[in-house]
Amino acid sequence: MRRNRIARGLKFALLAAAAAAGFNFLFMTLWNQVAPAVFGWHAIDFWQSLGLLVLSRILFGGFRRGPGYSMRWRRRMFERWERMTPEEREKFRRGMQNRCGPFRPPETEVKV
Repeated sequence: MRRNRIARGLKFALLAAAAAAGFNFLFMTLWNQVAPAVFGWHAIDFWQSLGLLVLSRILFGGFRRGPGYSMRWRRRMFERWERMTPEEREKFRRGMQNRCGPFRPPETEVKV
C-alpha cells in the first residue's frame, strides 16, 4: 500500500515538472517570437524564461493562499458577526471607524 502511494507521488511530481517545463517552453517561445520583433529586445533561453516567470509571480501574483480562501474567511467573519450582540456590533463599528474613518456614500453632483 505504501509503495503505491510513493509511486503515485513520484508520478505526480514528474507530471507537474513536465507541465511546468512545457509551460516555460511555451512562454520562452512566445517571448522569442514577439519581444525581439516588437520591442527590439534580445531572445531569452530556458532558464531566463523560468526566472521571468518566477519574478512575475512574485511581483504580480503574490503568495496568496489557495482558491476559495477569501470565501472561507468571509464565511467565518459572517458567522462571528451573527453571534455578536447589538452592543458588540456597535463597538466593532466604532472601532473600525476609528481605524479607517467614517463611511459615507459618494455624493452625486448635480450639474446645471
